[in-house]
Amino acid sequence: MAKVNKRLAVLVGCNYPNTQYELHGCINDVVAMKDLLVKRFGFDPTNIELLTDASAVTGEGSSSVVLPTGENIKAALSKMVSQAEAGDVLYFHYSGHGTRIPKPAHIFGHDEAIVPCDFNLITDVDFRQLVNQLPKGASFTILSDSCHSGGLIDKEKEQIGPSTYRAASSLSYKAKNIPFESILEHLTTLTGINTSDIGTHLLESFGANASLKFLTPQLESELFDFLKADEGILLSGCQADETSADMNPMESGGKAYGSFSNAVQ
Repeated sequence: MAKVNKRLAVLVGCNYPNTQYELHGCINDVVAMKDLLVKRFGFDPTNIELLTDASAVTGEGSSSVVLPTGENIKAALSKMVSQAEAGDVLYFHYSGHGTRIPKPAHIFGHDEAIVPCDFNLITDVDFRQLVNQLPKGASFTILSDSCHSGGLIDKEKEQIGPSTYRAASSLSYKAKNIPFESILEHLTTLTGINTSDIGTHLLESFGANASLKFLTPQLESELFDFLKADEGILLSGCQADETSADMNPMESGGKAYGSFSNAVQ
């Protein structure tokens, strides 16, 4: 009997409800994407893990019970990659805030990260490690509808140049970005430590569940000593220095959505 290749997906929507960073369309994005994966691309619903930070009815009529914390997102992604075999298709869709982390040794350098609901940042180094673990012949597509998402797989060759198209819109929208300074301020209130080193705050707050970038700084260079041709594909809502938009037409009776998520559905 011929082997049947698996199609696996992890979908994450963060609306950050009841905070100053609240978005409105991110959960809608991943619920709609789940429906699309099942109906158009033949994914088995049991092979799709949905994580949201609010009660959201999925296409199957159930509710998300797993919060999109940094630990939970990384656990779901690691589980998916560990199940992969040659020929399998893996898909990760993230809709939420992104941020940029300044590199102390580089005046103009930054690392890109997504912002889970608990602010336990998942960085480009974490995504690079996941892609490096992919078995030969499997593909891993990462779609990030967030600000600064263009560099989320560190050292990956950029395939798409900067956009030159700018469309005017009368809809209400919000950039899907939390500035680094705001994240640092939030984490400082949690730890009570007076330092501008974000790694110190993340390690104090999340311990071994913090990003690999801060757990073992030397790992970043070690990861790239063994770079190989991979099947990692990054679809980003914008370049690393640009922003993505959370569209909110609810005042006119519409449903909120992420611009990039909506464009690919």
